[in-house]
Amino acid sequence: MVKTLDLHFKIKGAIAAYLIESSEGPSLIDCGPHSTFPRLREALAEHGYAVGDIKNVFLTHIHFDHAGAAWALAEQGAKVYVHPRGFKHMHDPTRLYQSAQRIYGDAMESLWGEMHSIPLESLTEVQDGETIVFGGHPFQAIYTPGHASHHIAWKLKDLLFTGDVAGCRFSAGLAVPPCPPPDIDIPLWQQSLKIIRDLAPRALYLAHFGEVTDIDDHLNTLEWVLNDWGQWIKEKYNAGMDAQAMVVPFEAYTLGQLKDSGLSVKQIENYQVANPTWQSVYGLFRYWEKKATS
Repeated sequence: MVKTLDLHFKIKGAIAAYLIESSEGPSLIDCGPHSTFPRLREALAEHGYAVGDIKNVFLTHIHFDHAGAAWALAEQGAKVYVHPRGFKHMHDPTRLYQSAQRIYGDAMESLWGEMHSIPLESLTEVQDGETIVFGGHPFQAIYTPGHASHHIAWKLKDLLFTGDVAGCRFSAGLAVPPCPPPDIDIPLWQQSLKIIRDLAPRALYLAHFGEVTDIDDHLNTLEWVLNDWGQWIKEKYNAGMDAQAMVVPFEAYTLGQLKDSGLSVKQIENYQVANPTWQSVYGLFRYWEKKATS
């Protein structure tokens, strides 16, 4: 029923989309960036499908590495399901694209590709707890903010597709939180991890990357690292260090954690591609900045 599609973003094993087969046709949970759309087409063909066969795209959130190709699938007839906070940005991605362009500059298109509007008739808002039944499969939206204010984990029977809220993990290594700006919220993220624990899924499917079955250990490690990284940034913030000055020492700190967990240099490359350290610096810095001024 579930097929993992490796989108080959820069390297193999960095970004996954999930193909869900059914009697009424295939659906995707997340679709990756538009820059990997040719690879998505290839991956679907490996399972006997064309892009135009995709009936639904269930987005965990609207960040480009998860939702960037949704418009291209909508052009081929797919329905796109998204949290209400992300709905307007999928219909009119101007602000979303411009915000990202300020971060990525000239690398924007090579990293993420194009971003176009999705027509209203192809978009559907989903509320927390709402279930979309398709091909006999109940896709239930579980609101799980913390990484993003518009984040959904999709529950399919006893499986949970977690986008970024259950972190990144490669080669059975350390579970780490992707913390890009603008709306990281540590307490909300902790609450979302409790929601996941209470659901007691049989397996998690991470966008970065793959199936996780040692769920308690995974979530406990993720929560510890989230708190640890948050405190590291807070101490430097309180000492008056700016975000740019934190990047190099934080890279060294987190690289040490990955090495200490037993990962090789090659294995660590996936972490650096999927979850660049500088993004977490700026995301967590913004979190503490907002806390200080609220």
